Amino acid sequence: MPVKSRAAVLQNAPGKWQIEEVEVADPGPMEVQVKLAAAGLCHSDDHITTGDLPLAHYPVVGGHEGAGIVTAVGQGVVDYKVGDHVTLLCVAGCGRCKWCAMGQQNLCDLNAALLSGGAPEDPSVFRVRMGRDEVGQFVALGSFAEYTTVSLACVMKVPEDIPLEIASLISCGVTTGWGAAVNSVRVEPGQTVIILGVGGVGINAVQGAKHAGASTIIAVDPVEFKRDSALKFGATHAVPTVKEAGDIARKSTNGQGADGAVITIGVVKAEHVSEAFSMIRKGGAVAVTGLGQFTDTTPIAISLAELTFYQKRVVGSLYSNQSPRYTVSRLIDLYRSGDLKLEELITTRYRLDQINQGYADMHAGKNIRGVITFD
Repeated sequence: MPVKSRAAVLQNAPGKWQIEEVEVADPGPMEVQVKLAAAGLCHSDDHITTGDLPLAHYPVVGGHEGAGIVTAVGQGVVDYKVGDHVTLLCVAGCGRCKWCAMGQQNLCDLNAALLSGGAPEDPSVFRVRMGRDEVGQFVALGSFAEYTTVSLACVMKVPEDIPLEIASLISCGVTTGWGAAVNSVRVEPGQTVIILGVGGVGINAVQGAKHAGASTIIAVDPVEFKRDSALKFGATHAVPTVKEAGDIARKSTNGQGADGAVITIGVVKAEHVSEAFSMIRKGGAVAVTGLGQFTDTTPIAISLAELTFYQKRVVGSLYSNQSPRYTVSRLIDLYRSGDLKLEELITTRYRLDQINQGYADMHAGKNIRGVITFD
């Protein structure tokens, strides 16, 4: 039988989260139902409330970071059972398409449907209802709810000794930030790296740069609390402006500039990419991880001469820039060994009905990562 669930629902954009009772369908073939234990408050969900990231269907249950316990399995499911601990994956991975076969599950063909509100395999299938209305699930997950039903392509088992709050963070923010430094910028030992924006994603780019062996890690954020936090997570410098970061980078590299830069600002604009491009050395890379307005096509002003003669790179970086299942496993190992700080990321815990306050606190610069807890 379908299960009743409280959920944070967005009726239209722009708008605010409303707590509603919804009905979550039983899992269909190759699906599981999950009782959520925790869900992270990521800026990406805020982008849908402002309309920066338009969706194909409203109303929609928000949330794409989450972890919980399997409560039901659908037909054909053999690798999961009731009681398994799982984390949600905010991009789908079928395991069969060209991209999955290349080890780039983050670019799986199923992700073409992730903003539809429906199931990734069939966007016409909605697994949540509110009265007579079909309700979408943000990126096929909808983790701002007590229960969700998801495709096997969007879920992964985690060991039971990993706290579910921690597993919810690895669901997106940690994986995205860490992978941007390690996989997209390709940080190497002894290098100099600039991280623009050190919220819930950027702080993990700092950790990724540290794990990769960077000797100079410069965190940039206008919020003092975030700068102080970045120093605790591995940054060697923390400054409020891009100019100061560039000065430090050039000083530490004999005038060459940073080896790489990661942009994890909440709302990315063209000028942020231009500034980062101007601060990197020959052969350096800029990884753009934060989201801008979906319709923003403002040209990025960069020197074409530098692009060619200095062989600089500007790359997009989506959810670790490789197979999330592989990256998540690596991060769990780093957490177990004490080399990855995760508990320390959680600034404030909220109940579901405090979600709008949680996002107000994010905008006020009070949180590294806020987390909704359900029990």
